[in-house]
Amino acid sequence: MGITADRVKKLREETGAGVMDSKRALEEAGGDFEKAKEILRQQGLARAEKKVGRVAAQGVIDAYIHAGGRIGSMVELNCESDFVARTEGFRALAHDVAMQVAATAPRYVRPEDVPADVVAERNEVCLLLQPFIKNPGITIQDLIKEHIAKLGENIVIRRFVRFELGEQPEVGRA
Repeated sequence: MGITADRVKKLREETGAGVMDSKRALEEAGGDFEKAKEILRQQGLARAEKKVGRVAAQGVIDAYIHAGGRIGSMVELNCESDFVARTEGFRALAHDVAMQVAATAPRYVRPEDVPADVVAERNEVCLLLQPFIKNPGITIQDLIKEHIAKLGENIVIRRFVRFELGEQPEVGRA
């Protein structure tokens, strides 16, 4: 299948990549749309790795209260600028992470926070290693990297707290 402006536009809309990046990915994939999406995803992850060391001091705090009001969570999600913090995509990410915390009750943010004496599986107690509840094919860490690539800034889950009626709050910190 040929590389038309409509196909480039559709790829761009689905991935958030630039016009030229979308066109190059389609050319590299020989017109295969799904392969082009994977190429762009890999390129985005590579770009995201370069941004990881940058300071993320802006952001939002988002709360999620599960239906019935018995479980709730709050998450501090940081980025580099308040401009990105105000975008719909960043706010949606913060809400998804808060929902993840409420649903899965992690105890730590990242793998290096988990003490050596913890017996449980790291992907059960570590938020970044957990499968994303809306798409179990990716981890929360992968979700964050995808948003780093899309938004162009470093994104960090700083901390979270999870409340459940009658229980002590679960607090995870960086």
